[in-house]
Amino acid sequence: MPRTRPATQRKRREILEAAIDIFGNKGYANGTLADIAEQVDITHAGVLHHFGSKQNLLLEMLTYRDETDVADLDEHHIPNGPELFLHLVRTALVNSRRAGVVQVYTVLSAESVTDDHPARSFFEDRYSSLRGVIADAFRVLCDQAGITEPATVGAASASILAVMDGLQLQWLLHPQDIELAEASEFAIRAIVNGVLDPGPELSQYCRG
Repeated sequence: MPRTRPATQRKRREILEAAIDIFGNKGYANGTLADIAEQVDITHAGVLHHFGSKQNLLLEMLTYRDETDVADLDEHHIPNGPELFLHLVRTALVNSRRAGVVQVYTVLSAESVTDDHPARSFFEDRYSSLRGVIADAFRVLCDQAGITEPATVGAASASILAVMDGLQLQWLLHPQDIELAEASEFAIRAIVNGVLDPGPELSQYCRG
């Protein structure tokens, strides 16, 4: 298989970075290949030459974003076990310094629930995979703590992803009011503690 020339690799990265910016600001439907082409000083046909179609560009951009997230990690993969929870907090801190990347993820993940969106399968697989990884981390943590795996692990795994994504949305809207890393750490710690040492039912606090 022929190797891609360095100049071609650089241009592809430029297009992917431009796609992050355009799709993040305009969404997939309204962000055009012409917008992306203009940003990297090539033609619409030039973008198609590198990626074939707008849909292919979107999917490669999402993969590129994920690969960038783990580029500095051992084996280019998120950690397993309890270390994963610290990784999620560190990710929130990193994200607080790159609003554009957070924006494109927030916009496209929300758009993906619409009919026939080309990124729907990507996000379905992503959320399913991440819930599984987090659930595995909980199982290791419970084993280390000497407790039987609680029935709440599934709900807790989904809740961690939901609270991280929700905080990112709030932060994009009100960056001056939300400390993304601090709020994410608080929420993740609360959920982890809720699995390992659940407190009383909320109904107990609502009795007159």
